[in-house]
Amino acid sequence: MACFRDSAWRAGMDGVWNDSQPIYQQLRDKVVGMMLDGAVGEGDPVPSVRQVATDCQINPLTVMKAYQQLSDEGLLEKRRGLGMFVAPGALERLAQSEREKFLTEQWPETLRTIRRLGLSVNDLLQSGDGE
Repeated sequence: MACFRDSAWRAGMDGVWNDSQPIYQQLRDKVVGMMLDGAVGEGDPVPSVRQVATDCQINPLTVMKAYQQLSDEGLLEKRRGLGMFVAPGALERLAQSEREKFLTEQWPETLRTIRRLGLSVNDLLQSGDGE
C-alpha cells in the first residue's frame, strides 16, 4: 500500500514499517531520503498530517512527531494557514549533516571491511561502474 496520493510522495513511501525503530523515525527517514534523492525540493509542500495518517494508516500524533523532528532540524517550516513546506537551505544542511553522519558512523566499518577483504581503489571503482 502506498502512503501518499501525490506521485512524488507515493514513490518515496511504501507504507511498510518495521519493528527496529519507532514509526515516526522511519517516516522522518523516508522524508529525508526523498529530499536527498531530489524527489522533494526546497519550498515544496509536504502532505498534511491528516493525509499522511490516513494514507499510511498511522496515528496522526506519529506523523506530527516526525514532522516536528524535521522542523526542529530546520528541514521543514510551518506557514500559518498553508501547512508545512521544505525549508529554504534544507537540502544543503541535510546533505552536510548526512555526509558527516556517514563519515563518522558508517565509513569506519566500511573501511575496515575494505581493508579486511584487501580491496583496492580500482576494485571499488570498477564494481561501482555497474550502476
